[in-house]
Amino acid sequence: MAVRFSLTLAVLLLWPGVSQAGWKISSTETESASAGGVEHRRLELVETVSGEDATLDLAFFSAKAATVRVIDNPSGDDLAVVARRVRAIAGVNGGYFDPQNAPVGLLISDGKLIAPLRKARLLSGVLVVTKARVELIRSGEYSSRKNATAAVQCGPFLVEGGKPVSGLNATRPARRTFVITSGSQQAAIGFSSAVTLAQLGEILATPTLKIQRALNLDGGSSSAFWFNGERGVTSIAEQKTVRDFVIVTPK
Repeated sequence: MAVRFSLTLAVLLLWPGVSQAGWKISSTETESASAGGVEHRRLELVETVSGEDATLDLAFFSAKAATVRVIDNPSGDDLAVVARRVRAIAGVNGGYFDPQNAPVGLLISDGKLIAPLRKARLLSGVLVVTKARVELIRSGEYSSRKNATAAVQCGPFLVEGGKPVSGLNATRPARRTFVITSGSQQAAIGFSSAVTLAQLGEILATPTLKIQRALNLDGGSSSAFWFNGERGVTSIAEQKTVRDFVIVTPK
């Protein structure tokens, strides 16, 4: 759903006594996966002053019940094809890649190093998966001694310590995908309708979601989301070929 502006609502909410600006959840739909204890939540949100709206698709899971894999995709298959092939519960597109389709930043797939860690301002964080944990860490904190089974370096961070990260771009709306964590065992992958990075940070820091950290993945035309639920498949296709995917499968 595209972000839209309601002038009437904005004027009304600016009068004294009206609630302060902030993103509020206006509706929630939930659906369980066919396996693995994964839950799909579709959230509709509204910014209480501007009247802008946004939609989130989130696949929440516990690291105790599900496995996170990073699937390298040099052949350029679609997310839906890859998800069905590996019997996924949920998936999103992964990290950045260059015009030659080479991954940009750390990429570990099924325990194999595909591309090394890189130092770059944009590549500020790493999704790291080990046998026991799913973590979002700063790139400077990463060590190969973690023995990661999967990892993807991307950025920027959107939420840290439950608060939106300051200084995020506030002028370029786009479809976006991301990874979030809430402690050492609870995590989610997600997709948003067209918003800016600053807006997405504010949305994900909504107290109701109880998110500790959130890391942006490759957005825009790369963004994709897939979920295999009890009522069937939810699929939001990418608009171009991407290099890798973050996939959730049953243990």
